[in-house]
Amino acid sequence: MRKIPKGKVLTYREVAVLAGKSKAFRAVGNILNKNKDFKVPCHRVVRSDGRIGGYNRGLRKKAYLLEKEGVVIKERRFIN
Repeated sequence: MRKIPKGKVLTYREVAVLAGKSKAFRAVGNILNKNKDFKVPCHRVVRSDGRIGGYNRGLRKKAYLLEKEGVVIKERRFIN
C-alpha cells in the first residue's frame, strides 16, 4: 500500500494479486479494516465495482482523504 502514489487507487483484488494471492481479496479487505497504522495508506484501496469500500475510520474520512489527494469521487464511486 505504501507504494500506491497519492491520487491513485488500487482495488482489493489488485492488492491480492500483487501479494501473490489472487483469490484473497476479501482477506485483504479484512486486514486493511483492522489496520491502525496511519503510515499505511489503506484509504487508497477500493472495491472493484467502483464503490470506495470500507475504512476503519469511516467512509466520510476515506472519501475526504481520497478527494484531498485528487481522486474524484462521484456518488460514492471513484474515478481514477
